[in-house]
Amino acid sequence: MPSHPAPTHDAVLAALQPVEDPELQRSIVELDMVRSVTIDGGQVRVEVALTIAGCPLRAEITNRVTAAVAPLAGVERVEVDLSVMSDEDRAALRAKLQGPGGDGHRPEAMGHAEGREIPTTTAGPRTRVVGISSGKGGVGKSSVTVNLAVALARAGHSVGLLDADVYGFSIPKMLGIDQDPVQIDGMVIPPVGHGVRCISVGLLVESDETPVMWRGPMLHKMLEEFLTRVHWGEPDYLLFDMPPGTGDVALSMHNYLPQAELIVVTTPQPAAQRVAQRSASMAAKVNTPVLGVVENMSWFTADDGHRYELFGSGGGRELAERLGVPLIGQVPLVPAVREGGDIGVPIVVSEPDSEAALAFTAIAGWLEARGPRRRFRPELTIR
Repeated sequence: MPSHPAPTHDAVLAALQPVEDPELQRSIVELDMVRSVTIDGGQVRVEVALTIAGCPLRAEITNRVTAAVAPLAGVERVEVDLSVMSDEDRAALRAKLQGPGGDGHRPEAMGHAEGREIPTTTAGPRTRVVGISSGKGGVGKSSVTVNLAVALARAGHSVGLLDADVYGFSIPKMLGIDQDPVQIDGMVIPPVGHGVRCISVGLLVESDETPVMWRGPMLHKMLEEFLTRVHWGEPDYLLFDMPPGTGDVALSMHNYLPQAELIVVTTPQPAAQRVAQRSASMAAKVNTPVLGVVENMSWFTADDGHRYELFGSGGGRELAERLGVPLIGQVPLVPAVREGGDIGVPIVVSEPDSEAALAFTAIAGWLEARGPRRRFRPELTIR
């Protein structure tokens, strides 16, 4: 005889309510993915409808459902049956995910995306859009972007990361993401790495060695697609890993996301600082606020504790003073930052108490504490 009565149907659903789909990051109950709950004494069988056949995270979903139901009083065994949504189910899921359109700032989509709203701008004022920019390559901009995104996610925020560095894409590898994006009725669900949703051209090409040979119109179209077809939800932060320089992608981002703000990454050396200033100058021309400057590779700390300024000193502070913005942080040169990017485990995850990780965490804390420079309020829109 069981020591406890069998759980009720409502008790099982209540236990499943906190269980989120790993990709959609929403409750499987809320999304109507739980199709049935069958209780036979202490045996509980839960049917969950997956978005696509061969879902790469089916084992994770099974584990989450089992872990949620097994602790209930009276449960002796949990079985999870996985079915697949129909086309009609996926269409309904897409409508539920997108929800009714807001009435906030809605820039007009152009070209291929004409007539479609841009989710990140219709989601309202909650999402902060921050571009991470540099004037030149080789300053560690992508490392800064990835570690900042993961630090924000570890602080409890929902974070999206758009890899707009089309020719030099590297974000998926640095986040340890190797699964393809899932498509639901034409809507793209970005995969998640270390709590960060990510979309990148790197997830669409055959391999890391495949070159992207696009002219300006194709770059513009790509950004439109990433903004109109990718389901970002309403994240707290949407970070852009910008390509070096001041070309087509930077112009398109400023056109499509007028609420965007910019962080400029440089190294201490004067040559990098002078080039980075061009990114800030472009931002001023398109009326994009520059939040501040991050100086990367500021020093190397030897085993004896002595700091060696391998690339000089003062470049980040001088650039910040020229722009009239704060120097947000200085990140030391640490081999583990590079190693973490190579294996897909950022240093804020692998060594959270290290000197570099603490610098990234402090930058994230600064961004949290400092509200957006610009807010959109529909009641003040000029029509």
